[in-house]
Amino acid sequence: MKQLFIHSSQNLTQSALLENGVLTEFGVERTEQSSLIGNMYKGRVVNVLPGMQAAFVDIGLVKNAFLYVDDVLHPHLDKQPKEKPSISDLLKAGDQLIVQMMKEPLGGKGARVTTHFSLPGRWLVYMPEADYIGISKKIEHEAERSRLRGLAESIRQEGEGVILRTNAGGESLEALGEDLNHLRRLWRDIVARGKSAPAPAELHRDTGLVGRLVRDVVTPDTEELIFDDEDSMLSAKAYLRQAAPALASKVRLHTEHKPLFEQYGIKEQLDKAFQSRIWLPSGGYLVWEQTEALTVIDVNTGKYTGSIDLEETVFQTNLEAADEVARLLRLRDVGGIIIVDFIDMETEEHRHRIAQQLEAKIKRDRTKCQVVGWTKLGLMEMTRKKARDNVMNYFYETCAACKGKGKIYVR
Repeated sequence: MKQLFIHSSQNLTQSALLENGVLTEFGVERTEQSSLIGNMYKGRVVNVLPGMQAAFVDIGLVKNAFLYVDDVLHPHLDKQPKEKPSISDLLKAGDQLIVQMMKEPLGGKGARVTTHFSLPGRWLVYMPEADYIGISKKIEHEAERSRLRGLAESIRQEGEGVILRTNAGGESLEALGEDLNHLRRLWRDIVARGKSAPAPAELHRDTGLVGRLVRDVVTPDTEELIFDDEDSMLSAKAYLRQAAPALASKVRLHTEHKPLFEQYGIKEQLDKAFQSRIWLPSGGYLVWEQTEALTVIDVNTGKYTGSIDLEETVFQTNLEAADEVARLLRLRDVGGIIIVDFIDMETEEHRHRIAQQLEAKIKRDRTKCQVVGWTKLGLMEMTRKKARDNVMNYFYETCAACKGKGKIYVR
């Protein structure tokens, strides 16, 4: 059972996704400042650095955005030159161009932008210049993939790219065509504004947290979509009546006196999930340490002693840990390199089973996540795409006494 909860306050909008009662996704956005991912800008090239194969583009933010050479070349690999050209052959200082944000400013780094444009809709993603068709890997039946590919080919125009989303499974030609036409009109409006707007200028702002969730997360297997703000609830219901009428009846308003996140146990689960030590059901635990680009997770047996032998005890603890690591990466929205120090196992079969378990669990993650495999030192290496600031930064600040070390000097 999948339930989505949206809590709105004066300063923040928070979302929580529960799957069979277990918290698996958490999102937060400041009321006055929505996410910048997906926004489009008319920018001006400030400088070009051939040694880095990149350019810095003024898009109107505090720091200039970073544009890598691969994000300037044609999005279809077959249409790129055999030898990668120098960035200085493609751009020069003073050039004006439309770019889309793919990674928000994080820490001291500016945003990363691209010219590989994409506009997400309910059923598909429209890429005006990509010239190819893609289908979500989560649509596994070959007959349905073939049907969707045929429909996409019939509605797209020459040079356009289309990715059929997981939600598109079973949808009609009419529904896909309406979605594509809406996105096509949106792109034409962006291009028109780009011709007249002085650089730097924002040309398009993607929908906020609530809009993205209703568009991307609410599917036929969603049991409930519960709001504690009436305006947000009415807006979501209006969108679903137009895009997916069968789902509009699942939207409702929380009217109980007890706060929404407390009523459904979400606050309690959040408090446990963001600790540095996370207990597993058996009595084992994880120790979680996170930096800007690297997350290290240590697995321990803790209070779990097993009942058969040491290898089986270790294996069962590691299986539980694999499930919890996959859930918490998604819940905490961790990005970058992830190293998991599972407890050492003797058999190769057990190591293979742990890798399989991780791969199976991360399939539900909407953010690109990859299990790289075991290192020579016996550590599990993973990566997860980092696009936004960590959600913990909305609620925690660095300790003034220890400066984030977690220790206080004692004389």
